[in-house]
Amino acid sequence: MGLIKELALLPAAPLRFTVWVADKVSEEVDRQEYSPAAGVQKIEELEEKHERGEIGEEEAAEAEGEILEQQVARAKPAADEREAPEEGDRNG
Repeated sequence: MGLIKELALLPAAPLRFTVWVADKVSEEVDRQEYSPAAGVQKIEELEEKHERGEIGEEEAAEAEGEILEQQVARAKPAADEREAPEEGDRNG
């Protein structure tokens, strides 16, 4: 039965591959954009802009707070996943 299904879906294979590649690219962009290293780099850029006088103290502090909030929000689901019990670990 699996062979018949694969043969029937064969014409859609290029589309499925394109969707898969787009999904992988999106995941990588998210990983790079919201990684801890990216957060540090953004904060350093903010500090440089503040030193050059391109942005004010308040604006720099607000932007830094937003970056830190993004980092914490991004790290929290990962921590929750690690702490969640597995299906096989439940008693009862």
